[in-house]
Amino acid sequence: MQSFINLLTRAVFMSTPLILGALGEVVSERSGMMVCAVEGIFLGGAWGGFAGAYLSGGNLLVGFLSAMVVGLLVALLYGFTTIYMGQHQIVMGTAVAILMTGFCTFFYRVIFGTPTSPLKVSTLKTIPLGPLAKIPFIGQIIFNQNIITYLTWILVPLISYFIFKTANGLTLRSCGENPEAVDVAGINVRRVRILAVGFAGILGGVAGAYYSLCNVGMYTSEIISGRGWIAFGICFLGNWNPVGALLYGVIFGICDALGNYVKALGTSVLPNELFSALPYLLVIIMTALRRSFNVPAKLGSNYIKEE
Repeated sequence: MQSFINLLTRAVFMSTPLILGALGEVVSERSGMMVCAVEGIFLGGAWGGFAGAYLSGGNLLVGFLSAMVVGLLVALLYGFTTIYMGQHQIVMGTAVAILMTGFCTFFYRVIFGTPTSPLKVSTLKTIPLGPLAKIPFIGQIIFNQNIITYLTWILVPLISYFIFKTANGLTLRSCGENPEAVDVAGINVRRVRILAVGFAGILGGVAGAYYSLCNVGMYTSEIISGRGWIAFGICFLGNWNPVGALLYGVIFGICDALGNYVKALGTSVLPNELFSALPYLLVIIMTALRRSFNVPAKLGSNYIKEE
């Protein structure tokens, strides 16, 4: 029983960055912006978070702030080239993601050289929530996590309320459904979209830093390994809804934790690589089986204001 609880605890832990990235994607895609640079944002956040924490003597707060700045800058690069220069969203997002792969590797070597052993920082500690952490079964699973996980779960209802219950949320959704009507109402569509992309960049930066500052305490060029794309897929599977992002984020967190658990046991008759590939296989299978999507009407379409 304890092994099962440990597995679910790890699943909640591993789901946190996926939920964060998916929440940012939900906000940006509701405005019509498909942030295909999410993998690069995650990687930039992981690099920026580690660099900030290490150079500040292990200060994780500085690390997460650095990750937010890097994620924001990468998102703004993507947003500027697509929103204001009219470049194709998918092509430019892929280009930015590839750019960040080289950027992070280059500047890691510029700053830290080529150390003979991996540079490390202390990872973020868990914070048991008093009596709640002592509740049988769910206490350890949900209420014995780190501060980033708690904040992520709080963000879900807050973002959901913003999108569906506020005037600004209506404006955001309208930019993804009928930007012409928003423009006629005197609202700057480009400004709304760049703000949404910037918000996605901040959350994506924190999500990337989660892997380097909460999971392993170090940075490698393979640290993200496609998880940004999983967050991208979770947004689709969750039907562009924060609650859906939470649900599918936990499901993929279970797959991620299961792969790590089986590899740690080393007793499986199946190849360990199969369990490592579970989250990626699940994206393909669940997307193929999904029959309908509540896609924003203008998702992926650049808005060009008519003079």
